[in-house]
Amino acid sequence: MTHTFAIYVDNKPGVLNRVASLFRRRAFNIESLTVGHTHEPGMSRMTVVVETDDYGARRLEANLYKLVPVRRVENLSTRPQISRDLALIKVAATGDTRTQVMQLVDVYRARVVDVSPDSLVIEATGTEDKIDSLLEVLRPYGVAEMVRTGLVAMARGTGAADKSAARTSRVAADVQDNLGNYSV
Repeated sequence: MTHTFAIYVDNKPGVLNRVASLFRRRAFNIESLTVGHTHEPGMSRMTVVVETDDYGARRLEANLYKLVPVRRVENLSTRPQISRDLALIKVAATGDTRTQVMQLVDVYRARVVDVSPDSLVIEATGTEDKIDSLLEVLRPYGVAEMVRTGLVAMARGTGAADKSAARTSRVAADVQDNLGNYSV
């Protein structure tokens, strides 16, 4: 099962390395990782997607709390969430194919962000499946280059972060009790 974690950390050098190293040491493969500033000064938010079972997710959450720069961890997989992926796709498009590619872009509610004589750059935002589907439709036209941001996710509803912070710290304490003391 895929688990999505929102990890709130201090915005300092080396924090990304420490968090990623924890996943590496525990032999978890990170499927997607995005990092950005939050509305709170000095705090960044990592969205990490990892393939594991419920026990592994609880273990990861407990171990993340042991890292000094980690302030809060939310397992978004257990709650209703909104998730999006962003992709920039450069497609070879001249003459007749340009019109066809632009029509496909409209169908997927994407947009053309750059036009050159021999290519188009398309910006697509949506679920991972939507981006994958658009990419497959564009392949016959000649995808020259592509870059994706990785998944970003947020819990649905208002005040979710405040309510989950108390629940998350309580869950982390329970998990630590159940798992014993693992070194980080």
